[in-house]
Amino acid sequence: MTQLATTIHGSIVAIVTPMLEDGNVDWAGLKQLVEWHIEQGTHSIVAVGTTGEASTLSMDEHIKVIAEIVRVADKRIPIIAGTGANSTSEAIELTQAAKEVGADAALLVTPYYNKPTQEGLYQHYKAIAEAVDIPQILYNVPGRTGVDMDNETVVRLSKIPNIIGVKDATGDIPRGIQLIHHLNVADMVVFSGDDPTAWELILAGAKGNISVTANVAPHAMSQMCEAALSDNKAEAHRLNTQVAQLHDILFCESNPIPVKWALHEMGKMGTGIRLPLTPLAEQYRTPVREALQATHILESV
Repeated sequence: MTQLATTIHGSIVAIVTPMLEDGNVDWAGLKQLVEWHIEQGTHSIVAVGTTGEASTLSMDEHIKVIAEIVRVADKRIPIIAGTGANSTSEAIELTQAAKEVGADAALLVTPYYNKPTQEGLYQHYKAIAEAVDIPQILYNVPGRTGVDMDNETVVRLSKIPNIIGVKDATGDIPRGIQLIHHLNVADMVVFSGDDPTAWELILAGAKGNISVTANVAPHAMSQMCEAALSDNKAEAHRLNTQVAQLHDILFCESNPIPVKWALHEMGKMGTGIRLPLTPLAEQYRTPVREALQATHILESV
């Protein structure tokens, strides 16, 4: 495992890609978001993951967004590029491009829709790791992809030197703890990918949380992760309780629909989003606003 794996920790925001009303990327808004996250204590940024609308950006836009986040961050915090695809050759191409524009690591979701076997998953990730010399983080989110990577497959992949971590977005704490116990921390670390349970998984040995909620509550999520990493269970639980309402409401519709609307409410961006995603339905807008007010976020911006 590389030295970088020890510096990627804590609150890792899966940042949105702000868009103008016509659907074009809002480059000025993106720069402002990156600066805000660094100011608020976010420890690392995932660029163009699920929350960043990777599936509706062109290949050219995908790389340009990564490059801009790398440029703005200017090595102040690590930048992880979302480069997963359900085609191994496309994932290799994206990962190589991310390396060339200066990303510190790559986050690779399991191939979606085509439902590979466990051996297929192993060979997919092995091929990418061998093709591109950049630290790589596996990403298992069966609720979105339709494929679930077994813990045994993750352990096999941990022996490949530049595969440094896994984002476990199953929300299954016993399973996550079992994975942590089976991994040699010298080979691979675990990151939570489930905001409501992240504090528990970090207390059990995970090294951070790749977060949707951190888009709107970066300081609170940073503090929560730091408390959990310090093994302060009471404080981690207290801080998580403060933002628990956000964990729930930000999934009232498919991510990133609610979180982009929340950021619009906060004055951080417009309402731009690309089809087939649509702006947040009217009936959820007041609950989102009320959750932001209840957690004192609207008062602080």
